[in-house]
Formats: sequence, C-alpha cells, structure tokens
Amino acid sequence: MATEKKSIRRRGIYLLPNLFTTGALFSGFYAITSAMGGRYETAAVAIFVAMILDGLDGRVARLTNTQSEFGVQYDSLSDMVSFGVAPALVMYLYAFSSLGRLGLFAAFVHTAGGALRLARFNTQVEKADKRYFQGLPSPAAAAILAGFIWLSLEHGYDIEVLKYLAMLLTVATGLLMVSNFRYSSFKEIDLKGKVPFVVAIVVMLAVAFIMAQPQTMLFLLFLGYAISGPVITLVMRKRRLQDRKS
Repeated sequence: MATEKKSIRRRGIYLLPNLFTTGALFSGFYAITSAMGGRYETAAVAIFVAMILDGLDGRVARLTNTQSEFGVQYDSLSDMVSFGVAPALVMYLYAFSSLGRLGLFAAFVHTAGGALRLARFNTQVEKADKRYFQGLPSPAAAAILAGFIWLSLEHGYDIEVLKYLAMLLTVATGLLMVSNFRYSSFKEIDLKGKVPFVVAIVVMLAVAFIMAQPQTMLFLLFLGYAISGPVITLVMRKRRLQDRKS
C-alpha cells in the first residue's frame, strides 16, 4: 500500500530583508518623534537614512532569493510611514504650524499623494515599463522636503520668510507623485558590468561633492530628478508626434 507523503507547509517570514525594512520604518518613526521634540535636522537626516535602508531591502531580498509577498506589503507600509507621513508631519511642525488649516492642507496633499502613489505602483507593478516610474517615487519626494529642511537649517534661513515656498514645494511633491510623468528607474544600468575608468572617476567626484555639502547637493539632486519627469515626458510625446507625422 503506497504511502502518501504530505507536504509540510512552513510558516514564517524571511528575516534579513525585513530587518532592513524595519530599520527604514523605525527611521521614519524616529523622524516624526525628533520633529515633535524640535530636532528638525535629526528628523531630516532620519528620512535620508530610511531611503538608504529602503533601497537595500529589495536588493538584499533579490541577492539572497528571499522575496515574498509579505515583504512586498511590509515594504509598502514602511514606505507610507517613512516617505508619506513622516516628511509631511516634519514639514508641518517645522514650517506650517502658524498657517492653520492651510498648513494642514499642504501636509495632507503630500501624505495622500504618497498613499495613492504606492497603491498605484502595487497594482501596476506587473505590467508597468521597468525602465520608468509613473509619477515621482515617494522616496524622492520625501528627500526633497527633508533636503529643504536640512538646507534651511544649515544656512540659518528664516522659515517665516520661506514658509509659503515650503508649502508650494510640499503640495508639488504630492501632486507629482500621482502625476503621469515618467521618471527614469535607472534599472537598465548594469552594476555588474565593466565600465570605462573615466566613469569611476566621475562617480568618485560626485560622491565627494555630495559629502562636502550634503544638505545642498542632496536637495538639488532630488529637485533635479523631480523636474526631469515632465521633461522626459514632453520629449517622449514630441518624438511620438514626429513619428506619426513621418
């Protein structure tokens, strides 16, 4: 009589990639608590730390072959806290508390934009063009706000003078996240392949520039990335029109 082998289903989650996700989640939470205590520079830095950890969790999961549906959902929830809620609340406490409902509106636009951006990404991930993101990625949007706060504190800018500029920036990042502008994902770059020596020199110089003035360079870097979306989209539409005419 043949014996039937019952497959044992193991329950649990992969530890290593989820540790990075938990670290990113904690960094976003720490940014909020730091802003509540008036430590805005620490809050801005914590958001950038969350970005680094968020970038590592997916790569670690792919390298160790530990991808899971749980990890995908956990990463989205972490992103919502670190890049949707945290930068909006930090910016509100730093610049908008004197603006009343107008400040609440601006902060909520960024938060809602982050939530909608993540929901759309999760539903379109299988059929989307891997070369581009639809809408500004939430980590980049958070980096713009964190970079603005860090830059303002470093140079001693009066936030009462810049609060309306900060509000415009916060609303713009929220709207760009839910826009149809295309942003390069840089996934076509082969990090394992060989490159000319001059590329290594350029990368080294770029890192040196960022480390010399991280507040200014990070803000300008991500602001330029935000502007690149409309530019790329307009260039692609112009090419399509020219192809149709030809």
